[in-house]
Amino acid sequence: MEKNCEHPPGGDSKPFVGRFRTILRRTLFFGTVVTVNIAAILWLTDLFWRMGFQKAHYPLLAIFAILNGLLVLGSFHAIFGAIDMLLGRKQSVRISKLADGKSGPLLKRHAVVIPVYNEDSVKVCARIEAIYRSIEATGNLESFDFFILSDTRDLDLWVMEETAWTNLCRNLDGFGRIYYRRRKTNENRKAGNIGDFVRTWGGGYEAMLVLDADSLMDGADIVMMTRIMEAYPRLGILQTPPKLIRGSSIFTRLQQFAMRLYGPLFIRGLNYWQLSGGSYWGHNALIRVKPFSEFCELPALPGREPFGGRILSHDFVEAALMVSQGWEVWLAWDIEGTYEEAPPTLVDHLIRDRRWCQGNLQHLWLIFARKLPFSVRMHLFMGIMAYLGSPFWFLFLALGTWVAWDRFSAGLSILPFENYAARWFHIDGTQQSIILTLAIFGLLFLPKILAVFGAILTPSLRRSFGGAIPILIGALMETIVSMLLAPAIMVAHTLMVFSIIMGRAVGWGNQNRETDGTAWADAYQFHAPQTILGLVWTGVALNIGYHSKSPGGWTSKYAFALWMIPILLGLLLSAPVSVWTSRTRYGRALAKRKILSTPEELNPPNVILVADQATAAVDPALDATLGSRRGIVAAVVDPYVNGVHVSLLEFAEIKPADEALVERCLSEGPAGLSKNELSDLLYLGPAMLMLHRAVWLRPAEGMHSVWTQAVESYRRRLDHSASV
Repeated sequence: MEKNCEHPPGGDSKPFVGRFRTILRRTLFFGTVVTVNIAAILWLTDLFWRMGFQKAHYPLLAIFAILNGLLVLGSFHAIFGAIDMLLGRKQSVRISKLADGKSGPLLKRHAVVIPVYNEDSVKVCARIEAIYRSIEATGNLESFDFFILSDTRDLDLWVMEETAWTNLCRNLDGFGRIYYRRRKTNENRKAGNIGDFVRTWGGGYEAMLVLDADSLMDGADIVMMTRIMEAYPRLGILQTPPKLIRGSSIFTRLQQFAMRLYGPLFIRGLNYWQLSGGSYWGHNALIRVKPFSEFCELPALPGREPFGGRILSHDFVEAALMVSQGWEVWLAWDIEGTYEEAPPTLVDHLIRDRRWCQGNLQHLWLIFARKLPFSVRMHLFMGIMAYLGSPFWFLFLALGTWVAWDRFSAGLSILPFENYAARWFHIDGTQQSIILTLAIFGLLFLPKILAVFGAILTPSLRRSFGGAIPILIGALMETIVSMLLAPAIMVAHTLMVFSIIMGRAVGWGNQNRETDGTAWADAYQFHAPQTILGLVWTGVALNIGYHSKSPGGWTSKYAFALWMIPILLGLLLSAPVSVWTSRTRYGRALAKRKILSTPEELNPPNVILVADQATAAVDPALDATLGSRRGIVAAVVDPYVNGVHVSLLEFAEIKPADEALVERCLSEGPAGLSKNELSDLLYLGPAMLMLHRAVWLRPAEGMHSVWTQAVESYRRRLDHSASV
């Protein structure tokens, strides 16, 4: 990862932000974070001294330093973001300034790439149609090609992807501009999928816009991104901050409301210090193909999974490699028309987090690598601590419980020691504890307070959320539910980290994007660790109070249990809250009252409306989704589907073994063959043609009923048409 200093990217072009200004901003930001954290650590140390220092206080202080450091870091992103907003757009650093006033045709060719894995192909194509039409409206469509890069393993979905793509191209006149490719072996997951595109087709394009299957972007913003890329030769990756859309359950509505209301503060604060040393989030980003091809080939990590093997969270590492080679990675915080969807339930969110957790923990190999720029190490650190923070929090609470047991049962609270807070500020231990607690809660809630007041005091923003009352109610509801969810997520992340440490690697599953709620039985099974831990911990907290020797009333005796109420409630109610937040009917009821609504929901941008109404991928004449002729069956029986499928295959000669496999498929049906055997047949054009001719020309005797029923479905359709 050594920086290429002999031939810096961009030749002699001037950096967008100078080195001195970058160092000054980072020193100010992180210097403030470190100073505030040290002050809090010293304050807690002084409090422990007043109580009588014990051995358990040492690990408590160490863990507090980590947790409070993360809290201060997050909070100051919002504080610096708010300051940046107050200074105004002209004073802010924004890379999009390079595209101001530019028009006319683009100078280079660019690709829009969409990796898919077992997705609803009709909905994926609807998003592509919306993006396609949106770029076309700018007059720059000639500069773009689109690539659907399939790693789908479900063979039925594979056939549906082919038919949806064909319909899309025919209805948009997109043949030769919209391409479809399915990899036979999906090595190295999404990173391998993108890498295969770069090696095969990347040489024809200056940059590629990488999207997820659920991504949606406005065409004018895509054109603006390409103008920035063309105008600034040093730019390697241009990342946009996607907004969450189409949330129907309480859980997704809470997420998209929080991201839309609070997110801009954190984004601006992040941009304040990272500047040209940004990160890549894996989608909704424009990447210059040449340096990506040269420097971003991901090596396998030493050892086996979960810590070794292929890198799962490839995006952070690809950005790190780009920055380490002197290329700039920027966050285009002011590009608005970029969207994505979120998992619909807490259960789905945590299942996805399991994969991200393993990928981020793999970065422990990289964070201490030689000659990495500071910003790269910080991004890797924050990604790792997004999951390691939970085990630290759990350990802090567990140690706090132990100290409370020892202190309350022994009555140690009545043995004060002289300390600096008492000497300098003339306050007692209770007041000192309250000040620290208020400071921590202030840091925790200040970003939300700043965002809420900023939205209410800005007329256009206030109206876009539906008014001041919906903003206040939504923020209050989001805060309460987030507090209830936090302990459940803490335990889930702790178990994830523990299972990864124990050597359990994660699989590669498709993401659930739609559901009508989590079943009660599933919720209690999934959240059983949280529920059991909550019951046990509640008993311990009450027992501490029952055996307490502290003077005073019941509030003094049960002070620890009262302090733990938010944690204990979150654990005990994890399953009910998970079920309640998963329900779409409650989400719809809130939407009618504009609660947890976002500007994109109340006033949808045109690209979202087009995607919602898009039908180019659907055509009854070419359909592989019908019950009796679905997927593989349609590819064999339906003449149109069979023709499309075979036309997309490479030439191959059929062998006697293949002919025997065809006969087995005819007699036993698709269920009689293994998945690998079916896949081999689907890749053999001559075999697919043999199957198609056989099901239409042979007598029904000796053929499996799945084929005869599919053929018969055509006769029923014709008979119905004749009777009408």
